[in-house]
This record gives sequence, structure tokens and C-alpha cells, in this order.
Amino acid sequence: MDSRKLEEEEDRSIRLQVSELEKVEEARGSNDTVFDLKSSIEKGDSGETADAASTSSATAFRRKSTVPAPEKKLTLFALQLAILEKTATGIGTLGFIWATVVLLGGFAITLDGSDFWFITIILLIEGARIFSRSHELEWQHQATWTVAGVGISSFRAIRSSSASLLKNLKQISESIFKPRSRETTSRDCVVREETLDTWKSSEVPLLPYARWFFISSTVSRLLYWLQLLSATACVVLSSYKLIRHNYGDVHKGDTDKRNRQSALNIFYSLAFAEALLFLAEKAYWEWQVSVCNLLENVTRECEFGVTGLISIKRFFYDSYSKCVNGSIFDGLKMDIVSFGMDLLGSNSYDEQLIGARILRQFAVTERYSEDTLEKIGINFPVIERLVEMLNWKDLQEEEIRRSAAEILSKLAGKKQNSLRVAGIPGAMESISSLLENTRSLGEAPDEIGEKKVFHDHNLHYDFWRFNNLGLLILKKLARDHDNCGKLGNTRGLLPKIIDFTHADEILLRDENADVARSRVLTLKRSLQLVKMLASTTGNTGKCLRREISEIVFTVSNVRDVLRHGARYPKLQKLGIGILTNLALEAEARERIGGTGGVLNELFNIFFKWETHGDDSNEGCVRIAAGEAIAMLVLESKSNCLHVLRLGVIRRLVKALEVPSIRVNAARVLRNLCLYSGDECFHDLKFVKAAAPTVLKSISSEDNKLQEVMVGLAAQVFRFMSSKESSYVFMDSGIKRWQLASSLVSILKKHDKPAIKVPRIRRFVIELAIWMMEDDVENNVEVFRELGLEKELEKVLETTAELENFDVFSGTVGLSRHSSTVHSLAELALKILEEK
Repeated sequence: MDSRKLEEEEDRSIRLQVSELEKVEEARGSNDTVFDLKSSIEKGDSGETADAASTSSATAFRRKSTVPAPEKKLTLFALQLAILEKTATGIGTLGFIWATVVLLGGFAITLDGSDFWFITIILLIEGARIFSRSHELEWQHQATWTVAGVGISSFRAIRSSSASLLKNLKQISESIFKPRSRETTSRDCVVREETLDTWKSSEVPLLPYARWFFISSTVSRLLYWLQLLSATACVVLSSYKLIRHNYGDVHKGDTDKRNRQSALNIFYSLAFAEALLFLAEKAYWEWQVSVCNLLENVTRECEFGVTGLISIKRFFYDSYSKCVNGSIFDGLKMDIVSFGMDLLGSNSYDEQLIGARILRQFAVTERYSEDTLEKIGINFPVIERLVEMLNWKDLQEEEIRRSAAEILSKLAGKKQNSLRVAGIPGAMESISSLLENTRSLGEAPDEIGEKKVFHDHNLHYDFWRFNNLGLLILKKLARDHDNCGKLGNTRGLLPKIIDFTHADEILLRDENADVARSRVLTLKRSLQLVKMLASTTGNTGKCLRREISEIVFTVSNVRDVLRHGARYPKLQKLGIGILTNLALEAEARERIGGTGGVLNELFNIFFKWETHGDDSNEGCVRIAAGEAIAMLVLESKSNCLHVLRLGVIRRLVKALEVPSIRVNAARVLRNLCLYSGDECFHDLKFVKAAAPTVLKSISSEDNKLQEVMVGLAAQVFRFMSSKESSYVFMDSGIKRWQLASSLVSILKKHDKPAIKVPRIRRFVIELAIWMMEDDVENNVEVFRELGLEKELEKVLETTAELENFDVFSGTVGLSRHSSTVHSLAELALKILEEK
């Protein structure tokens, strides 16, 4: 039951991380499309968001810096105990010196018989107590090393030697004859060897008989009671002598016994004070630990759960040992995060587990997370150790590996830390080792790729949890542009990620969401990661998009999500975003369009407004689908022909009247008109029906709508004769001179290239050229009177490279237009001058 609660807490912490990351992603890219230029000032690369997150996190840390560390109570308690302990030890040392030098040295012969034996017994008792005290802390340390034994019977340590021998022989034979996975690391061998050849310190039997009695936890308790008994005996003996004062008679003139009584009083007083201080220390210890439950309270404050008490005990004993063995202030310098980092580098499995649990809990707890991650982030050896632990695949080390993965998933949330993690040699390979697709369990190799065969003992391994953590780490690392390149260069990583984007119909349509929660979460994270990689800018993004699209399962996996994922619109949106970004590359565009059912599924989603209405919660998915379709038909004749065969022109024209999707509907229609070819003229005749709606929308105050409608108008009117266009103007109620006036006004409004609408001046000039060529006598004169010539000259002086591209990847333009804005402006000026 306790372990189940612990797992539920871990699940909640992971889900919290995911929800926070999703909010960042949605805020970062909710309004951006590939048709918009993303300036470095407005957005920058993907790492800017991480910087903003880091800044806000730092601000939050400054606000939370007043929260006291929970371990301060322990270090203060250790200091108080050390003061009592060192005071008692100092008095005891003085008493020991007094007894040996003054009494036994000076009065040994003259001492009364009872005094001699009292002193001797007290010294022996104190010697035994001091000896046991010097070793008690060591035994207490040993007793806290067994973490795995919490809740397990202590008789686990009472195994017979024959049973141990049989077990060791069995493990040796398995390690020799059992087939090993190719990915088994050298660390696995080291761990198995350590399991066979070393003892856990807390279970070491000191004698071959009565093994249960001579293990460290029992010895620690024995020494504890020995000290109490010796101190009590010392108090009884010394107080008895101080009360009775029966030191023997001193005869007149007996100078050898003159100071004996004073010397004995001093000794018994010192012995009494020393023993009383020690008992006071023990009483204070028991009061704080047993009555006030100090350790349990600190454990609860740290939110450590059922196994955390061992970690807190170990930290307290270490702090107390430092105060006792060194300066009393040494323990105050300790903090539990640094303590956990030290244990993480240990060679002991138990200490590694304690350290991993401490760091994991403090990393995921909101109150201490910032401080903890800051300390880990500046400690490069600890980061290396955490990355190394990701390769530990032994079943016994599952919790250490999981804790290391959770810590790294939090650590990678800050850009600077993510760069440190990614900069460790072999880090990407280590993170990749977390990803294991369990669909291949027990399968034989096939023609596509070799399947891994897992042994029976690994069937109980929590692969889905590690898959989710691995994808979460990679997703946070991918927010940095440089890390995206490293992800792409890691051998075998991209195919692994793509493999997780596969989801069958049963999973996506299963109404019992709790059963498949882990798999759906894995699918979601893998889609998010692929989308982030596909949206990378520059040459790195170009290479990543090519590699992702070349993996034969990429497009078909996304198609299945679109086809069966109606219950998960967010997953559909992620899949659509992947297709949109991949379509930035012409080769990938053809692959996507050539995959059966992709365009059809996109149109099915895009036209859902016909059944769900315009106010449906799935509106954002439809918008994304429209953008993806517009990208796929851009400069792709084959995809345009495919769309025309689907017979969706009438529905696209109708979609121009739906506010939420009309912008993308206009983009799709414009690209169809522009790139389908002359042989498709007849198939596009229905586009003419869109002309009235387009003309009315040109006067809109929405710059984005105005841009796409002007661009569509310039293409639609190509399919009309002068007579047909005249009827269109009559039906729309808009005069030609009104349209001309609107175009000139747009040029006046945008007297320089606009980042938000980079193509609007191009489209205005294209439409103006068509109007002047369609009706030379009237339209040319109208444009002259409106001052078009002056505006065109301004355009010639302010043209920019961004106006020559249809789509953008960050600040890089893609899909260059066949003619520049400069040449179009010169052509329009030439028509104005000649006619």
C-alpha cells in the first residue's frame, strides 16, 4: 500500500511537469504559423521561452528564499547534543586525569579500600562508556545503510551460510550462461559483481553463531544501553561517596592524607557531573526523538514519504558525528541537498539510493525545487553521475534509475542546465537508453528492423514510466536549438521517438482512458517532441525535417492519429503540426501527399464546422488542419491534383464565410489556383463563386484576412473574362473604383514591409496589375487619380527580402516567389506610364 502511494505521488509530480510544459508550449506557439515571420525580437529561437521560464523561476526562488530549510532543525539539535557531549567528555577527561595523576598517583597507598575500588570501578565504567561512545555513532551509521530492508523482517539478515552459497552460485551461473542484451552496460557487470562479493554493512555477522545478535543494528542498541547503564552506575557510585564522605580517618600529623578528602570530593564531583550531563544529553535526545518525533516531523516536512525516515536519520547521524568529532559548528554547515549529492557518488547501493531519493524529492517539491536544482546545476560531477545512472538497467536499481531520470527531467527545464546536461559526452545516448518500446517484447526480428528480446526478469520492469521520463527530458532539451541538432545526430534516437508516435485504433478509441493512460501520455510526448524537432529553424531544422520524413513510419503514424484520434483533439493538433512543419521541405511535402488518406483526413477535420458548428472546442484543430493543407498544396502540382480529385472546391468556397477557418480556406484556394496548372482550369471553375465574398472581405479591418483575400482575388480573377468579372462586381455591390481605392489605401497604410503581413503589398500590386490589364481605359486612369504611381515608387524604395517568400522557418524565408516585389512594382509603373 505504501509503495502504491509513493508511485501515485510520483505520477502526480510527472503530470504536473507535463501540464506546466504544455502551458509554455501553447503560450509560445498558439498564434504563430509557418506563413508568419517570427522575428528574433518577438520570439527568437525556441530557447527564449526557456530563458523566460528561467527568469520567472529565479524570481520565484527569490520570493521563496525565506522558507527555512527543514534540516535546520536537525543540525541545531545535533549542535545542542554536541555541546552537552563535549562538555561531558571534557569533564570526564579532567576527572580521568585527576584520578590517575592525583589520586592513584599521589594517594594510591593512603586511599581507603572502598575509595580505591570505587575509583577503579568508576574509571573502568567510564573507560568502557567512552570506548562504546566513540564507536556508537559508527554502528548507528551502519544501521542506517539498509534502506531496502524498511518494512522487511529483520530475519532477512539471518540467512544460513548454505542458502547464501546456493544463491551466490545460482547468480554466478546465470551471469555466465544467461544470454545478455547488447545494450547491457559495463555498469551492469559491476553491480552484479558487487552483489556477489560484498556485504551490506548493516547485516555483517561478526561471529559465526548468534548471527542475529551480532549485526550492526543490534550492536548499536547494545552499546546504547551499555552507556546508559555505565553512566547510571557512575552517578550512583559517585553520589553515594559524596553523600557518605567516608574517606577514612586522618590522624594528626599525617601529612600524606591531609588533602585526600578534598581530592576525592573533586574526583567524585567530576564523575558525577560528567555522568549527569551524559544522562541529560540522552534524556534530551529521547525527548526530541521519541516524544516530540523530531525525525518524523522533519521527514514529513520534507515530504519524503514512507522510506524517507532512513534518509533523515542518516543525515542527522552524519551531522552529529561532524559536531562531535570536529568543531561543534561543523554540522551546521551541512545541508541535505549536498548530503544527497555526496551519497550519490558513493559506491554503496544503499547510499546511492538514499542520495537519489533525497535529490529526487527535493527536486520535485515546489518549495525546495529551485534551490535544489541550482545546487545540482552547478555541480558538474553530480550531473554526470545522474546521466550515468540512466544506463543502469538492473532490476534492483530501477528506483535509482527512475529517480535520476526525474531529477534530470526537472533539471533540463532551465536552459543553462539543459546545455550542461546535453554537453556531457554520451548524454543523449544515455537518455535514449530510457526509451524501450514494449510492443516488441518477445517478437522475432522482421524485415524492417531488429526487435529486442527481453528476458523474463525484465517483464516486471516499468518500461512505460521510463519511456515517459525519457521523452520528457528530450522534450525539455529540445527547447534549445543546439540540443535539437544533438538529438538528430544521436544514432537510433529519431527512429525510437517515431516508434512511440504509433497508436492503434483500439488505444485511441478506448473509452476507459485510465487503462491506457501511460501509453496515451507517451504518445502525446512523442508527438510534442517530433513537432518541436520539425519546427527547428536553420540548417539544423532542414536536416531534422529531412531525417524525420525519411523514416517510413512517420507520416503513416500521424495519419492513424488523425483518423482514430477524435477523442483526443490535442493529439490530432500535434500530429497536424508535425505535417505542417515537415511540409516546409518540398521533398517531404510530396511524401506526405503521396501517403494514402492524409489529405482526406485533414479535410475531414477541416470541414467539421459543418457538423459541429463554428464555436466547437475543436476549432483550433480545424485551423491547424487548414494550415497544413495550405502548406501541402504549396508549389506541389501532384498534391493540388489530389485535392481536386477529392471534390472539395465547393466546400472550400463555402468555408470562406466561416470566420474561424476562412483565412486558411483562402490560402488553400489561392495555392490551388496558382499551382494546379492550366490543364486543371475546368476543375477550378467553381472558384469563381468565391469572388463576391473575396471582394467584400478586402475592405476588412483584419490585416491577416485582408492579406489572404487580396491574394486570392488576384488568382480568382484569372479564371474570368472581363464580362464575368463585371458581373461579379455588380453582384457584390462593389465598384471597380472602390476596389482601386481600397488597394491604394492598403499601400499607404503599409508604407514599409510588415512582419505580420509580409505578402500584402505583393498581393495588392498583383491585383492592381490585373485590374489595369483587364480594363485599360478606365482602371489606369482611376489608379493615376488615386496616386498609385507615388505609392509604387515608395514600394521600390522600401522593398525587403521578406516580401519575396511565401512561408518562413523562423527568420529564414522558404518557397521564394517567381517574381520579386520590386519587379512587380516596376511592371505596374510601366503599365501606368504606357497606357
